[in-house]
Amino acid sequence: MKVRIDPEICQGQGRCFSIAPGVFDFDDLGNGVVIGDGTLTNDTIELARLAQSNCPEHAIFIEE
Repeated sequence: MKVRIDPEICQGQGRCFSIAPGVFDFDDLGNGVVIGDGTLTNDTIELARLAQSNCPEHAIFIEE
């Protein structure tokens, strides 16, 4: 599974980083970005799902 953030949708609310700082980070403009290639592990999948459900812009996508 992989996670990605759509940069066209993200407005930099920061909830993803607050929930899963090992999965998400910020770019120079303060918008969310995925750390690495977005591959999720057993330890990070639930955090990524929680971040996805808390994203006010629905900019986080998990692909199986």
